[in-house]
Amino acid sequence: MSRVSKPYSELSDELLKDSEYAAAYLEEILASGDAELFKLALKNVASARLGGMSAVAEETNLARESLYRSLSKNGNPRFETLTKVLEASGLRLSVTTV
Repeated sequence: MSRVSKPYSELSDELLKDSEYAAAYLEEILASGDAELFKLALKNVASARLGGMSAVAEETNLARESLYRSLSKNGNPRFETLTKVLEASGLRLSVTTV
């Protein structure tokens, strides 16, 4: 396991507030292809970086309950939701060659 793919329970909010660490953490999880884990990791990163899901909701102009549902294990977030949460967190999606 690499240095960034620790389970969330082993990560501190302070670590997730670091832009480079948060980006590497999400990138590694996205590369794994585990969509459920990516949604949960994105929720945790956004919450840590913005100070809670209420702040994420306010920053994205999305309902807090909708965010919890979309970013849950069984959620199915729209692309727009993912990009708004990433942008609010100071991050964005990018495409590269493999």
